Amino acid sequence: MCGITGWISYDKDLTAERGTLDAMTRTMSCRGPDAAGIWLDTHAAFGHRRLAVIDIEGGKQPMLVERDGRTLLATTYSGEVYNYRELKAELEGLGHTFRTSSDTEVVLHAYLEWGESFTERLNGMYAFALWDPRTEELLLVRDRMGIKPLYYYPTPDGVLFGSEPKAILAHPSVRPAVDAEGLSELIAFTKTPGHAIYKGMYEVRPGHTVRVRRGQLTVGRYWALESSEHTDDLDTTIRTVRELLDDIVTRQLIADVPLCTLLSGGLDSSAITALAAQGLKKAGNGPVRSFAVDFTGYTENFKADDLRPTPDGPYAHALAEHVRSDHADITLDTADLMSRTHRGAVLTARDFPIGFGDGDTSLYLLFKAIREHSTVALSGESADEVFGGYRWFHDPESVNADTFPWIAAGVASSFAGGKRRAPGREGLLDRSLLAKLDLAGYEHQRYREALAEVPHLDGETGLQRRMREISYLHLTRFVQILLDRKDRASMAVGLEVRVPFCDHRLVQYVFNTPWAMKTFDGREKSLLRAAARDVLPDAVADRVKSPYPSTQDPRYAVALRDELKQVTADKSAPVQPLLDRGVVADALADPTGAENRAGTELVLGLDTWLRNYGVELEL
Repeated sequence: MCGITGWISYDKDLTAERGTLDAMTRTMSCRGPDAAGIWLDTHAAFGHRRLAVIDIEGGKQPMLVERDGRTLLATTYSGEVYNYRELKAELEGLGHTFRTSSDTEVVLHAYLEWGESFTERLNGMYAFALWDPRTEELLLVRDRMGIKPLYYYPTPDGVLFGSEPKAILAHPSVRPAVDAEGLSELIAFTKTPGHAIYKGMYEVRPGHTVRVRRGQLTVGRYWALESSEHTDDLDTTIRTVRELLDDIVTRQLIADVPLCTLLSGGLDSSAITALAAQGLKKAGNGPVRSFAVDFTGYTENFKADDLRPTPDGPYAHALAEHVRSDHADITLDTADLMSRTHRGAVLTARDFPIGFGDGDTSLYLLFKAIREHSTVALSGESADEVFGGYRWFHDPESVNADTFPWIAAGVASSFAGGKRRAPGREGLLDRSLLAKLDLAGYEHQRYREALAEVPHLDGETGLQRRMREISYLHLTRFVQILLDRKDRASMAVGLEVRVPFCDHRLVQYVFNTPWAMKTFDGREKSLLRAAARDVLPDAVADRVKSPYPSTQDPRYAVALRDELKQVTADKSAPVQPLLDRGVVADALADPTGAENRAGTELVLGLDTWLRNYGVELEL
């Protein structure tokens, strides 16, 4: 996994712009701590920071294909193509020769052989750029599910691009401006494909390409969820899910560096850990190494709520013992979560204050600790979106609401450790600002746009039709919120996190499985439970869904409140004009700080962001 950036300019000679490319590339050093590279051509300049995972010596970038002293193709590439060995064998049969063992070189030759249709052959998580000097054209490519990020910024004579906004913001011609739509996107709990929050900047949509020619930029789609009739019976469906998972996990165990799994003790991460243990054993390797996050005193003092009924610790230990993994708990103290330094590092990783509060900070600290032992980790992320695991999938009120179901369920506050119906993230903001932004209207507009995309089957009605819509919303919107979070937190410390449940073959197959089959045992994620039960202890297989943990230490909310007091006392604080003074005063009078915890985290994040990034708000 790596960090990429680049600049295409048809009016400049970019061979003289090494300094600018170097500055853009340095912003990606966290994503690629192992090596740096820059390639300059007349109208194209590529930067690369490498996290070496496959072919440590041969996979250096930017990488070129040259013939008779001419450059045929250049790339700056981030990600993993899990079927690169099969593609390489096919290409060798067609006469291609390779000088490395890396998947990067396979991608280059695949494009030379099949042109832009090569994207249909790739299985993996990736974001990369290809420059063809013969035609002077750039192709940006992003994986089907949007696991790896890729941003771009059109210019009058070309384009800038990067794995993260910070790479583009490092270019001297770009100013960090955010208009009302960008601020709405940041505050609302939506994730609009292609939206990058910063004015003039875009994200390559999952399953899409962006082609840049002189005077022209075109967006193309090479993959999307499709609806088709599911003809397999229940037993065949369960067996197919298991066969897919076995193949996916086996492919994603390939690495030339230490590998581990993220284990919460939930069904998703436990299935991945158990299948990884099985795959390693078959290959004569192992044991699998696993890591779990915990907080000081969390398990002993745990209080169940309507979102998290059980603590993770006992279940993670039960699975670790069952598969005999080399397991370790990463225990965090409340002081770690309250640290301004740590929260600032998370904001820098994200490039804007959007996320799950202390859940983002703890994830960053977890990954930072894991990175001392492993370079690659397998995660259970996205199983809830694929198999229907969240509680609001099974709540008629949320399902039938005329908005995104997670918004109807009040997840923005509850995921961040607040109460389910606590004031939202926007609760401390100025009322006139909120009226101008019209967040409810913005969310509704984005909801209607998403709903219009859903590929329905002819004659599909009732619950099955609605649950197809709910699944689509999660697989194209909500999952992006979580994948962005995981990518930024992991790559901020140079850890590659793989997400087996995002394999497009599995996603497409389960998307078309009837809802009745997905809930055949009367519970959430019935298909996954049945497909993996034989490798899990009963206590883990039967555990009720409990999301990623959030600290229950009351000192955390109090510390946030005290920091809010300091910020609001600073007349020069850039967030001051955005606040409702009366509501803030009430929040400061709350001795616990708990009622407005999510809102306080947003305000503190906004203040740091506006200061550190010099953001210009155009409202």
